[in-house]
Amino acid sequence: MSKKHPLSAEDRALFNELVRGTTRLKQDIVQHQPVPKISKVLSTKRLLSEQIDASHYFSDEFQPLLASEGPVRYVRTDVDAYELKKLRRGDYSPEIFLDLHGLTQRQAKQELGALIAACRREHLFCASIMHGHGKHILKQQTPLWLAQHPDVRAFHQAPKIFGGDAALLVLIELEEWHPPSLL
Repeated sequence: MSKKHPLSAEDRALFNELVRGTTRLKQDIVQHQPVPKISKVLSTKRLLSEQIDASHYFSDEFQPLLASEGPVRYVRTDVDAYELKKLRRGDYSPEIFLDLHGLTQRQAKQELGALIAACRREHLFCASIMHGHGKHILKQQTPLWLAQHPDVRAFHQAPKIFGGDAALLVLIELEEWHPPSLL
């Protein structure tokens, strides 16, 4: 690091005179142990079974009816269509991201299932799924799979800041959460 304005001998002498008789402070560093999250406490066997259970909804034969014009979008029949507009405008910020680049279709289905299970377990409402451009296989299949899952409320092509046409923003149905009672 170069000093643009080095201290003159007079300034250094003045500084040394002013700090004479002082002692250095001892730096006390406290390292807190991280609190384990619920997801880390869960057994890997349980996590794998959740992943498999959540991915069994995805079929390659079933073709849900999605809008063919404009950006990729879907809203479940019992969900207000205004949710799509909120997703399109970027009103919802994703709380979790999933990158499907380089995965096979089977791996992508398992990861989507795991994402939805994790969102429900951790009470995460909005997720971003980055499928990329590539050969357009995952880009075409991901919306078809998501539209089949009962816990997916809606999805829309992500705004530019969250990946644009190479990603989807997804709203997940959450269980009602009741805080533990204090009694």
